[in-house]
Amino acid sequence: MGVTTFKQEYSSSVAPSRMFQALIIDSRTLIPKLLPQFVKEVNLIQGNGEAGSIEQVNFSEAGPFKYLKHRIDELDKDNLVCKYTLIEGDPLGDKLESVAYEVRFEATDDGGCLCKMSSNYNTIGEYQVTEEEVKEGRESTIGIYKVVESYLKENPNVYA
Repeated sequence: MGVTTFKQEYSSSVAPSRMFQALIIDSRTLIPKLLPQFVKEVNLIQGNGEAGSIEQVNFSEAGPFKYLKHRIDELDKDNLVCKYTLIEGDPLGDKLESVAYEVRFEATDDGGCLCKMSSNYNTIGEYQVTEEEVKEGRESTIGIYKVVESYLKENPNVYA
């Protein structure tokens, strides 16, 4: 098994606690509400939403994937860090065993935040994941962050 790591950052003018609450804690309800054209539903299929829980994301018929399952490995609400692993679903294909993610929200001097994301692609055999292969997924993630950020700016009392 090989491991390939990619990192990316996203700057937001929204406070880190609000972004964390929206994107991590309440994502099961908020993401399908804001992006119904892509995400049909997010269900907690094991656990209570804390570490060890498993979520299943069911995508709309319009997308290239049917579903995926994430296991929440760590949920640190005090430090605004979430670690989770993609353990099952169409995005893994036949070359990936899993993808481990770490998302951390850090305060910036302007009252906003810097979201730091790390993705470890655990491959089957000696396969090497390229930047080009993960580009679409990374762009989709940033797209979701932008939609959530806009929603929070339009609704300043949500998670305030």
